Amino acid sequence: MPTKKRGKPFGSVRKLPSGRYQARYHGPDGIRYTAPLTFDTTGDADAWLSAMRTDMSRGTWKPAGSNRPLTFGEYADTWLQERNLRPRTHQHYAELLTKQLRPTFGTMGIRDISPDLVRRWFSTTATTTPTLRAHAYALLRTICNTAVADDVIAANPCRIRGAGQAKRARRIKPATLDELARLVDAMPERYRLMTLLAAWTQLRFGELAELRRSDIDLKNGIIHVQRGVVRVDGALIVGRPKSEAGVRDVAIPPHLMPLVRSHLSKHITGGRNGLLFTSRTGAQIVPTTLYKVYYPARTAAGRPDLRWHDLRHTGAVLAASTGATLAELMARLGHSTPGAALRYQHAADGRDLEIAAALSALAASSTVATRPT
Repeated sequence: MPTKKRGKPFGSVRKLPSGRYQARYHGPDGIRYTAPLTFDTTGDADAWLSAMRTDMSRGTWKPAGSNRPLTFGEYADTWLQERNLRPRTHQHYAELLTKQLRPTFGTMGIRDISPDLVRRWFSTTATTTPTLRAHAYALLRTICNTAVADDVIAANPCRIRGAGQAKRARRIKPATLDELARLVDAMPERYRLMTLLAAWTQLRFGELAELRRSDIDLKNGIIHVQRGVVRVDGALIVGRPKSEAGVRDVAIPPHLMPLVRSHLSKHITGGRNGLLFTSRTGAQIVPTTLYKVYYPARTAAGRPDLRWHDLRHTGAVLAASTGATLAELMARLGHSTPGAALRYQHAADGRDLEIAAALSALAASSTVATRPT
């Protein structure tokens, strides 16, 4: 029996730099079409091509929108679906797309987005909230970078230098030790340790809210930070900390240990799995619950401007003033990059005078003359 010749393969599948698979084929009109979506596997891409070929053989084939420009909104939807993001990050990106990017770019062909259009959008969007604007621009640039890698567009139209870097809208003034003491005194007793740990161990709110009895090593004075809790669309989601560097052991300053032991003996129920900090009803604490007592306390301390997260900044200054290296600060703060840790460092009041005095002491010990000639 003669061997039956195989027909020419229909269409083609290729792996994109993103790891996804792209399917292409030539339609009966001679035009090459690209699937509007990318695929998880080559099998999925082949199945889509088979469906297109079947439609051709039945005479029911239509471009199915492939001959119209792929819109930014369509591509952004697929991009977001393909990302393995933490729940809060996914929610944040979805909100940026809906409120900041879709009104201008959503129905526009992604290939029609020009650098000039991006500049005009950037000059008018979220002008009173620079951090939000920077986040929106960074997301647009990232999506377009993926589109370049996928050969959907030839070049990224986002070319505004520094536009994706948020500048602080307000100067953060860390609390002094006296202010911190007054703040703690004004807090309800059950939340005093939480306030102190926010400053002296620099833990994030979500890390503090998920601390359990088993995370505290009393013998060695260590907090094992292994989880965090976030609120997304009204639901509390417990997961890993913000980054891999967030999983860490943090030493508790010895002067806090008596209060730690007292708190564990008074306020923990549920055994080793019991939460360290809860609402009065025993539920996991959320920001709104804490703020009801924190806002009056910060006013009583004379620092109505001090946000809860500023306690983490305060702790970073205190740690830096001890002479801790950048690497040590990164480990303690749970940061994976130097830039992230540096954002939490501020010049402590009076510290520059101490540095100047230390420089003079260094000069005095030198044989090099320092007198004016």
